[in-house]
Amino acid sequence: MAAVATQTVAASPRLKIRPIIEHATALKQAPLGTKFEPKKHLDYAAPPQVIMMKDIGFAEDVGVSPVAVSQPFQLFSREAVQQMRAEIFQPEVMANCSYSSNLAACQLRGYAPKYAPFAYDAWNSPETLKIISSIAGIDLIPEMDFEIGHINLMVKTDDETKAELAAIRKQKRFFADDEGIAGCPWEDDKPIVGWHTDSYPFVCVLMLSDCTNMVGGETALRTATGEILKVRGPQEGSAVILQGRYITHQALRALGAKERITSVTSFRPRSAAIKDESVLTTVRPVSVLSDLYYQFSEYRLEIMEERIRKERKDMMTRRRTGKKFDTMGHKRFLKESYAFLKHTDQEVVEDSKVVAGMLPEHDYPDAEVGAENSDKRPAKRARVE
Repeated sequence: MAAVATQTVAASPRLKIRPIIEHATALKQAPLGTKFEPKKHLDYAAPPQVIMMKDIGFAEDVGVSPVAVSQPFQLFSREAVQQMRAEIFQPEVMANCSYSSNLAACQLRGYAPKYAPFAYDAWNSPETLKIISSIAGIDLIPEMDFEIGHINLMVKTDDETKAELAAIRKQKRFFADDEGIAGCPWEDDKPIVGWHTDSYPFVCVLMLSDCTNMVGGETALRTATGEILKVRGPQEGSAVILQGRYITHQALRALGAKERITSVTSFRPRSAAIKDESVLTTVRPVSVLSDLYYQFSEYRLEIMEERIRKERKDMMTRRRTGKKFDTMGHKRFLKESYAFLKHTDQEVVEDSKVVAGMLPEHDYPDAEVGAENSDKRPAKRARVE
């Protein structure tokens, strides 16, 4: 288990996190120190629907699994959610693990396992991994420690929340037909996280907020045909699984709630035989590079080691059984190994070339509604039921 380095994150744009700490202080937080117990803290209910890659226009060989995205499903109990919240709202986490970027105003990263042993154990639990893998259609493990429990934070003042609720009531006709799910008229103005693809194969987005009064907050996906598909936002303790490395998506703005806090944990295939196209594009500028590069390089070398051992074993087996050396097969292995190592090298960018807080953003696929058309209903988009 890789330890979290003591290196500071001052290179990243730092946030004024006082409002978030004040909000956390005003809430009754669970005491720290609870141990994760699967029977007690898992509250799993299967998703009502899982959307496949082919259902949204992708070829079946795109990605590492035929699964694209799940409907929200209950995953953790409320007690588990409260314990995760208690860990992230520690002053040490806010002070040492907070980042901002051009795509997200406030994020917490790299805080487990040092500050969050409960969350670390929860996401590494065999019982949790069995659930995640069964929905994703492939045996998965956490990408690396640094990506366990990445937190996206959005916290508003009382006045901001009241103003939004008033606006929602005034413009209710914009989203009444969709029961408050797909017609939030301001969703594209200030998204929680802008349009992007993830760095890693799969993500599990867990809601850590009470969504009782929330309007919006869905995940918007761009299909292979360019259409926009909306996935209903999860409720407290529930989650959505997305093959985000291959699907452009965006976390839409949430209105009417004082906070929207989500935990995003990334996963990769357990098997070294499956392709690993993970990149560091969306995480490099918002990370402690020493920790990120160590953990990324360590697991990539582990994959390479397993592949080399298998190739050597296969060569020896052929020799013992009197078969000829598989020249073309071995050359294919060497070519694949070279490409794998070259990819790793390309992702480990020199520290001096990394611009803190600057992430790539995809262009929004639809034309924006201009100010002169602000009284018109935004175009409806497909959504997952």
